Amino acid sequence: MTDTEVKKWYVVRAVSGQENKIRSYMESEINRLGHSSFVEEILVPTQKVIQIRKGKKISKEKVYFPGYIMIKANLSGEIPHIIKALPNVIGFLGETKGGDPIPLRVSEVNRMLGKVDELSSDSENISIPFIIGENIKVIDGPFNGFNGTIEKVNEDKRKLEVMVKIFGRKTPLELSYMQVEKL
Repeated sequence: MTDTEVKKWYVVRAVSGQENKIRSYMESEINRLGHSSFVEEILVPTQKVIQIRKGKKISKEKVYFPGYIMIKANLSGEIPHIIKALPNVIGFLGETKGGDPIPLRVSEVNRMLGKVDELSSDSENISIPFIIGENIKVIDGPFNGFNGTIEKVNEDKRKLEVMVKIFGRKTPLELSYMQVEKL
C-alpha cells in the first residue's frame, strides 16, 4: 500500500456560505496540479429543506455544517499547503498553530456520513407551519378568499381541517397546506 492509498477524513474550515464554490475550486485546483490520486472525496454535508413560500413548495439544499468541508485525502507533501492557499479557506479543523491537520476518528466520520445519508433519505421533512386554533386565509380552490380557523392538523396527509363561515354557517373544509396561508 503506497502512501497515496492511505486516506483519512479531515475537516477544512471555510468561509460560511461559500462551501460549494470552495469545494469545486478545491477539486479543480487539485486536478490541475496533478494531485488527484491523493484526494478521494470532497464533501459538503447538506440537507434538503422544504419551505413554503407564497403557497408553493420550494426545496432547498441547506448546508448542514456551515463553514466546514469534509475531505478524504492523504495530506502528504504539498496537499495541505495547496488547500490552505485557496481563497476563502481558513485552514484545517483540529490543527494546532502551524501543526499538522488532525484526521477525524472513524466514529465521527460514520456519525457525520450517517447523518448525511439520513438527511438525504428524509427529504420530505416539512415543518408543520400550522397549529390548531390559528386563523388562516384560503388562497386556492373554490373557497379562495375565505377566512377560517384550523380545527385539526393531519400531518400524515399534510391536510388541515378548517372551519370556514359560508353564508353565515360554519362549514368544515379539508385543505392541503398549500391551499392556505396564515393571517
